[in-house]
Amino acid sequence: MYKKLLGQTALYGLTTVVIRLFPFIINPYITKAFGPEAYSPFADFYSVAGVIAVLLTHGMETTFFRFALEEKNDRKLISTSFFSVLAATILFLVFSLLYRNELAIAFKTPTQVDLLTILVVILSLDAFCAMPFVLLRKNERPIKYASIKITNGIINFVLVIFFLQILPRFSDGIFGLKYSHQFGIGYVFVANLVASAVTFILLFKEIFIAKLKDFSVELWKKMMKYSWPIMIAGLAGIINETFDRQFLKFLLPDEIGRHELGVYGAVAKIVTFVILFRQAYVLGIEPFFFSHSKNENAGKTYAKLMDVFIAVNCMIVLFLCVNLDWISKFYLRNPEYYEGIPILPLLFFASLFLGIYLNLSIWYKLSDRTIVGAYISFIGAAVTIAINFYFIPRYGYWASTWATISSYFVMMVVSYIWGQIKHPIPYNLSKNVTIILITIIVSLAYYQNLKHNVLLGNIIFIVLSAILIKTQNLVPQSIINKIKR
Repeated sequence: MYKKLLGQTALYGLTTVVIRLFPFIINPYITKAFGPEAYSPFADFYSVAGVIAVLLTHGMETTFFRFALEEKNDRKLISTSFFSVLAATILFLVFSLLYRNELAIAFKTPTQVDLLTILVVILSLDAFCAMPFVLLRKNERPIKYASIKITNGIINFVLVIFFLQILPRFSDGIFGLKYSHQFGIGYVFVANLVASAVTFILLFKEIFIAKLKDFSVELWKKMMKYSWPIMIAGLAGIINETFDRQFLKFLLPDEIGRHELGVYGAVAKIVTFVILFRQAYVLGIEPFFFSHSKNENAGKTYAKLMDVFIAVNCMIVLFLCVNLDWISKFYLRNPEYYEGIPILPLLFFASLFLGIYLNLSIWYKLSDRTIVGAYISFIGAAVTIAINFYFIPRYGYWASTWATISSYFVMMVVSYIWGQIKHPIPYNLSKNVTIILITIIVSLAYYQNLKHNVLLGNIIFIVLSAILIKTQNLVPQSIINKIKR
């Protein structure tokens, strides 16, 4: 069982790490080329992109795996889920292109209609590809899944480097293409567009597996009943995760808002270090949770997986905090962004809380109570909105930072209490709380007082990690026995 989980996590997780690494690696080139105000459209538009992506897929990815356990007619399931996403995407594409000027004005970006149009097409292409990727996962075709995902990342990365690093050096242009300072950050959007278009082409075979004649209205209604709470939860989750950029834009004066948005958006990219493990884990764990839900010892298995998840996350957070001063400056490569570095420890902790919440959420997914996820996410979104609304005018992105950590903490606590009442799982609460508190206290104490002493920080990290590995049994006994031999 654990070997199967490890295999799923390794195959899909490695792919997730690689494709997330590409935009992560690209970001320093973008921050070096553009200051906070020039960078702000990138942070601005992509904070809205998450909301749109959730609406277009409306929970069908998770719903597909849930119904795959019961629905014997694969073609009907595939076609129903695919055409549901396709219909939503076509409506979005047509509406957005027809009213692009009005949308740009509404979002306080009247001079960026071209960027908005490019983003609309990118999101539509990505939505078209969502269910074909799910189908690859369902059919256990990780090689094709990984190849296409990585190809997307490589194309995006290469084009951004070409547009921002190579093209500006040729005053006469290359093959008739000249760098435009006015278009600036728009080149990043173009790179993404090309990568998404290539992905769409590579998935043609999977896209055309779906047939309209296999679409089932009856099945669609059942799937929507399961998926719409997931969609609502996803929307609330995106509000918690990225919508604070919109608050910064609308609640602060224009020039200050663009500066704060640019700094916050760029600095927050460093949290990708924590997100990478979480996303890899979730991709591998979601099918595993469903397929092993009927096992007699499922609860103990979930508890053990939570122990491992928390231990590994805490080690990642601790490593980042003791090395944050040099990592962040090396990564950002532009002193204009350094003012935002102190918010990072709090964002790391927030990401840890979110990861724990995602683990805890299995109880309502397994019991078909996905509406609970919507309720909890709404609670988190309410916390996010309230803190941002009242405190951004005074504290700027610091308010957004505290809103993020507060929201995820509340969601984590509510989900744990609710889950233990409705679907008890024997989590090791006291031990895990102790590990998290030690990680937070050591990380903050070190960063506030000793952040320039990198050697001492890494000694602390190694000692605490060794203790964690030992106490949480993170290394299998078979490997320990081989080492002793």
